[in-house]
Amino acid sequence: MPLRLIKNTVLLFVLSYYSCANSGSQSLPINSVDGTAQQANLITGANQTSAYLPLLKGKKIAIVANQTSVIFKDNENEYTHLVDSLIKHNVEITRVFAPEHGFRGIADAGEVVEDGTDTKTGVSIVSLYGKNKKPQPNQLKGIDLMVFDIQDVGVRFYTYISTLHYVMEACAENQIPLLILDRPNPNGHYIDGPILNAKNKSFVGMHPIPVVHGMTIGEYALMINGEDWLNTEISCDLKVIKVLNYTHEINYDLPIKPSPNLPNSKAVNLYPSLCFFEGTNVSVGRGTNMQFQVIGSPYLKAHYDFVFTPRANDGAKYPKHENLECYGLDLRDEPSQQGINLSWLIEFYKAHMDSKPDSVFFNDFFRNLAGTDELQQQIERGWTSEAIKKSWQSDLIKFHEIRKKYLIYP
Repeated sequence: MPLRLIKNTVLLFVLSYYSCANSGSQSLPINSVDGTAQQANLITGANQTSAYLPLLKGKKIAIVANQTSVIFKDNENEYTHLVDSLIKHNVEITRVFAPEHGFRGIADAGEVVEDGTDTKTGVSIVSLYGKNKKPQPNQLKGIDLMVFDIQDVGVRFYTYISTLHYVMEACAENQIPLLILDRPNPNGHYIDGPILNAKNKSFVGMHPIPVVHGMTIGEYALMINGEDWLNTEISCDLKVIKVLNYTHEINYDLPIKPSPNLPNSKAVNLYPSLCFFEGTNVSVGRGTNMQFQVIGSPYLKAHYDFVFTPRANDGAKYPKHENLECYGLDLRDEPSQQGINLSWLIEFYKAHMDSKPDSVFFNDFFRNLAGTDELQQQIERGWTSEAIKKSWQSDLIKFHEIRKKYLIYP
């Protein structure tokens, strides 16, 4: 274990894990999923004010936060934003850094988030989405401690973990400690997908991990440090306030939508499977109220009866196939997915090639999302879902071994 991990104040538990003996299995479960598991007893890192307020008092604080950065009250339907709460406790908040979708979480996916001032608190907001993805030294001048509190969904191409990387790197380069207030991972009960190839590195995939990695933000930060993924192998001075009473087998329903187009638990559950369609000519329901719960294309009328029409709305100002009828599938009643489902992607590719054989189905973004060239090639060559997923297994087992070194939760 690298010495830098010994320096971390987070206690690392070496935990037992599920070892996949069958190379043809569909995903690597972390534990058997407990469908009755209750989240009422979970206490997020942000809710443990007594554990971190003493670390903030008398210091100049910067925070990486969005609309999910809250302290819950007696139930998860009532909460106070972390920034508002800290200001009430006389903590000096010097600056807020906002990830994709902005501080209040209303910007489109991919939309440049502008710098500004929070109208409620008057705190300066610096965007970490657009040209400036990494806090700059002048933006960190005078900062004594950085706090990171964002609800993630446990998927490689969900860009909050890329923001985490750049924040850790900036903190390490500027000798600023980083405090992570951890939150549960709603897709934390399995590992699945191809491992990212370095040549496919982008902001939607920076590290050699599978699409679904089965870690919380806190655990993932430990992995970034421990695997020397920061620039020139520097290490971030890191402390994690862990979630109390959490295990990876708990089905966690997000009380606040993590971004504009993941409106509910069904969308969060389907997201690892459906986001691949963002690299194709198929709509995932942006511009409707069924985002990441329906899929369809104007070119597939002969194949499907279900119809939806994307229109500009909050979070999707220019949706794919805007104002066009899209024919496809309504997945809102699908059972909860316990791994990445490739059958829909393969089915729609075949339907598209049947309807428009001379047109393009995949675009260049697909390879960034997949993290590898092979997935597109396998689909185009007619591989079955089972064969494709079998090709991932040896890499997933190796990742499982690496991952267990950084687990905080069983």
